[in-house]
Amino acid sequence: MRTRLILKPGQRGTKSLTKKYGDTLLCVRFRYDAESRQRLKTVELTVEKTDWTPPPSRYAVNTLVPLRIEVADMPLRLQAKAAGGRWNPEKQLWFAKYGKIAGTPLEKHIQVDDS
Repeated sequence: MRTRLILKPGQRGTKSLTKKYGDTLLCVRFRYDAESRQRLKTVELTVEKTDWTPPPSRYAVNTLVPLRIEVADMPLRLQAKAAGGRWNPEKQLWFAKYGKIAGTPLEKHIQVDDS
């Protein structure tokens, strides 16, 4: 099944659903199933709102974090270098400031110590 279109409330094609669900409507998706040859219109609704405090960041912005990046993954290595990362040949790891890689694909490559 493939999603081809995602609409926000108020956009063309969502007017009747916006009237029906009001402020609880988050988005409308049009999904297509090639096997059954059907188009499905789905809605995403808010069913509960509660206060939430995000957990504190594991690393400070200026903390150097180790990144494990495969040798063959050149685009990721270039991204680490562009973020100010430095290669440490002894440890076979890249090191970059957490603030520079937070929210990027590099964040998933942080080497977490098992100890």
